[in-house]
Amino acid sequence: MLFISISKVQKKLVDNIRKRRLQMNLTQEGLAERSGVPLPTLRKFEQKGLISLDSFLKLLSVVGGLEEMVDALKPKENNFKSIDDVLKSEEKSIKKRGNRK
Repeated sequence: MLFISISKVQKKLVDNIRKRRLQMNLTQEGLAERSGVPLPTLRKFEQKGLISLDSFLKLLSVVGGLEEMVDALKPKENNFKSIDDVLKSEEKSIKKRGNRK
């Protein structure tokens, strides 16, 4: 369930990357050169919020936030309420495929 629209997420991501770039006193050209992301791709990202995952991760590796992104996307751990919950979770194997379309 989304509480925020995709377009708002894109705008927030762009704003955060731009702010980090400016805090580092980097121009668009400087960030493009350091990250290996082509300048036109970076400009398109900062204008429209469109970028490939690969390029986005390259930008994060320069401005910071890559580790936080990885940590934020970790699956949530179970909060067990009883020993029975623990035992049930150990019986289940880790899913490698989903069963919904």
